[in-house]
Amino acid sequence: MSAMPLEIERTESEQAPSEVAAPDVPWITLVHNDPVNLMSYVTYVFQAYFGYSKEKAKKLMLDVHHKGRAVVSSGSREEMERDVQAMHGYGLWATLTQDR
Repeated sequence: MSAMPLEIERTESEQAPSEVAAPDVPWITLVHNDPVNLMSYVTYVFQAYFGYSKEKAKKLMLDVHHKGRAVVSSGSREEMERDVQAMHGYGLWATLTQDR
């Protein structure tokens, strides 16, 4: 005896979740200023982890220092979650958000 698959009817609200991230909108990793890490260390982290040149890493570090935060990477949500975790591993305060 073989079982026939059942059709499941879904209401419109079940089919269209209210807050679905648009797949074409990239996510970003933000590094925030903190009173703990030295500017030279933050520059080093950006060079070591992201492979940025010393000039780019220093510019981003200065944005963090003067503006309170800087966008250090962008891409898929999964990639940005990985980058945020890496920044936490280096002792930096980082978050991710959808670029708008």
